[in-house]
Amino acid sequence: MTDQAPSPENDIPGKPTSASRTTLSHIMTHNDTNLLGSVHGGVIMKLVDDAAGAVAGRHSGGPAVTASMDEMAFLEPVRVGDLVHVKAQVNWTGRTSMEVGVRVLAERWNESTPAQQVGSAYLVFAAVDADGKPRRVPPVLAETERDERRYQEAQIRRTHRLARRRAIMELREKRAAEGLDD
Repeated sequence: MTDQAPSPENDIPGKPTSASRTTLSHIMTHNDTNLLGSVHGGVIMKLVDDAAGAVAGRHSGGPAVTASMDEMAFLEPVRVGDLVHVKAQVNWTGRTSMEVGVRVLAERWNESTPAQQVGSAYLVFAAVDADGKPRRVPPVLAETERDERRYQEAQIRRTHRLARRRAIMELREKRAAEGLDD
């Protein structure tokens, strides 16, 4: 497993994935529906952000703010009367940021059938101090092979996020230099 011992630049001891892992559960009601009668995607996204924010705050030991959400996938519709479970854990940490992976499961509130995965997402959080300035986060310590795989996949997503941001900035600079600033 990943054993990220404190380095000179990060003297904060690491925390295992289990230290901040959490599940948020909520029964969906008519107040949560969209015009089609299923649960509105925005309601699910808020639950995802809430659970991920709790995990980020627990892992970092203080406030953390949502920096980005990507790869939000809705796999199945959620219905009124579904008991939704939002499971979240830290997948990867940088110096001041961390990626939180989230799985969304749903089951009928009054049945004993297994919960079905209905969504997933990856969010990046930045740990901040009382002044809103970035602060260091502990390294995440993988405890299982699954945690190790999630850590490696998160590194790939981070590389892609940074490359996408860089490509967009280069394109904007090029367009501005050509007088096409829009």
